[in-house]
Amino acid sequence: MKRSRLEELTGRFPSCRVAVLGDFFLDQYLEVDPDLEERSLETGKSAHQVAAVRSSPGAAGTVVNNLASLHCGRIHALGITGDDGQGFELRKCLERIDCTTRGLRRRKALLTPTYLKPRDLCRKGLSGEHERYDIRNRDPIPPDLLQEMLADLEGLLDHVDAVIVEDQVEQPDLGVVTAEVRDGLANLARSHPRIVFWADSRAQIHHFRRMILKPNQFEAVRHSSPGPGERVPIDSIRQVLPRFRSRNGAPICVTLGDAGALVTDPEMTRVPAVRVEGPLDVTGAGDSFTAGAVLALCGGASLPEAALVGNLAASVTIRQLAVTGTAKPRQLAHQLTRWKEQNL
Repeated sequence: MKRSRLEELTGRFPSCRVAVLGDFFLDQYLEVDPDLEERSLETGKSAHQVAAVRSSPGAAGTVVNNLASLHCGRIHALGITGDDGQGFELRKCLERIDCTTRGLRRRKALLTPTYLKPRDLCRKGLSGEHERYDIRNRDPIPPDLLQEMLADLEGLLDHVDAVIVEDQVEQPDLGVVTAEVRDGLANLARSHPRIVFWADSRAQIHHFRRMILKPNQFEAVRHSSPGPGERVPIDSIRQVLPRFRSRNGAPICVTLGDAGALVTDPEMTRVPAVRVEGPLDVTGAGDSFTAGAVLALCGGASLPEAALVGNLAASVTIRQLAVTGTAKPRQLAHQLTRWKEQNL
């Protein structure tokens, strides 16, 4: 890809309109000051003192963050939260980056999914992180809410160029992307071929149909418990992709970590990553890849071109430690120069 082609694609980002449907979490960082630690008189246990709180959209909200940073013209959030303080904070964070939240439905009986992330204020990077606390719904979301969410999406389809589905909850049918919702999405994708439908799922990627799917290397081959530093041989992925692609009825884009991405269309092609030196934080790298790739597709990119733009975006965000990383269009151009030096 030439720099002029990248600039042509990124120049179209501000005219793109994207709906993001899925599990919206609140990422809440608790900045703990160890020097202020107290001892509880009642229990004798440590009372960690929080000196500051940082909040940002998480899960599907991370995709929104990246779309906004890449100058996407219009972003719509569709999902379901509780009617609680975390839900209020989540909406405030999304609206701050000009994301429309009318499609983010709420119900008092539900919790707003939240990742509580305590970390030491004085220790930079990943070394300062404590154990995480997760708030999630442990019962299925009422079917009427799910149907209302699908109806909200259907009402938007004449006004968007792409739909990104972010299925964060691993337990089947406990998030907003249930089997019933997947069927509804497949029908909408079939009846609206001009719209880019793109899905990412932590545990159910093989159950989606009729939309571009973005599994990672382990999800592609149904390997659910990879060990530290483990990789799937690319030849093994190449073997399973034709059947996976045929069953889905739409292209597949497999992310390979520092090996880049492997796409099925128009022919099977591996797109190298930008080699980046540590320290690195790969949390959210897939979401930044998704944002860059989908915006490129909306701008007229081929799937290999879109995968490269996704790789460029991810190479920026993984350098940002202990935060929700994002990339800007001008940073993509810089990373393209590095990519060409490394691969040409």
